[in-house]
Amino acid sequence: MAISQPATRPANPRFSSGPCAKPPTFDLTKLADAALGRSHRAAIGKDKLKAAIEGTREILGIPADYKIGIVPASDTGAMEMALWSLLGDRKVEMLAWESFGAGWVTDVVKQLKVEAEVKTADYGKIVDLASVDFANDVVFTWNGTTSGVKVPNGDWIADDRQGLTICDATSAAFAMDLPWDKLDVTTFSWQKVLGGEAAHGMLILSPRAVERLESYTPAWPLPKIFRLTKAGKLIDGIFTGATINTPSMLAVEDYLFALDWARSVGGLKGLIALAEANADAVHAFCNQNDWIENLAEDAATRSNTSVCLKFTDAKIADGAGFAKAVAKRLEAENIALDIGAYRDAPAGLRIWCGGTVETSDIEAMLPWLEWAYHAELAAQTEAA
Repeated sequence: MAISQPATRPANPRFSSGPCAKPPTFDLTKLADAALGRSHRAAIGKDKLKAAIEGTREILGIPADYKIGIVPASDTGAMEMALWSLLGDRKVEMLAWESFGAGWVTDVVKQLKVEAEVKTADYGKIVDLASVDFANDVVFTWNGTTSGVKVPNGDWIADDRQGLTICDATSAAFAMDLPWDKLDVTTFSWQKVLGGEAAHGMLILSPRAVERLESYTPAWPLPKIFRLTKAGKLIDGIFTGATINTPSMLAVEDYLFALDWARSVGGLKGLIALAEANADAVHAFCNQNDWIENLAEDAATRSNTSVCLKFTDAKIADGAGFAKAVAKRLEAENIALDIGAYRDAPAGLRIWCGGTVETSDIEAMLPWLEWAYHAELAAQTEAA
């Protein structure tokens, strides 16, 4: 069935899952106050870094006794610092249902060689959360960026846990309600939900995590870039703006702008509502079309940020080739950029629905997705 190209185009075709779309009000002039050419240790640099930390605390509702640090190497750097600095005190349970969670399994099992129980689930599914033993440390992603599967809530996490919960929340922070009393270590990066610039990560520690850092010394050597303590005490400066290495003050200014924009849309509640509206539009489209569906099998675990889709039409002979061709058509028309599935994930598409994406752009893009599907199906049928 041939269909005509839709008349309406998205105003912004950027639906990448990272780096993600900038806030709708962004332009480069908004960064004119950046402390360029100034030391991050000068008063102006310290003030901006502290504002970034406290703005994060304010919008995410992070408790006053939790530590928030800006660290190098994005979410990956923040997670590596946590894993290398905290694990080894006890057995650890590794929960993985997509590629980034699987990456943390590799670090812990093959590099740190910590005693671990690994629990995995296929793409589209989630592990048995009721089976987790919280006498152990537990490492997991809140939202599987490459599978579009999230934990439904924090109810499965024990209040009386003995181990630490270490959570990669990079595609969840600012789009999902994180229960801080359930999380001992939380990490994310600026380039996800707020559309910030890359290379900087955030490391959030509960008092229980700080206690572990100050009472336990790992058996392995720690590179300088991972060291969070000195002489058995937390290096508190890291969590007040005295970063381990030199941050980009331009990226810091961009993050401060993004925080201001987040305030303008109603803070965390407003951001969650925006992401939910975007994801709901995609979910409704899938419900209306029998040739495409959400990769996440359980509606309770479907992401509202990295929404992953799969084609279900039995006439498609080469699923991976078909999905890539559809994504290529949409990119060629400047309708949707960078929406192919992650390289380790099943063939399909991945549409970013975080709050910096306008719902009107999602709604304008979806008819084009239907057009691209039919156009590619017709082309492959003709070629056969």
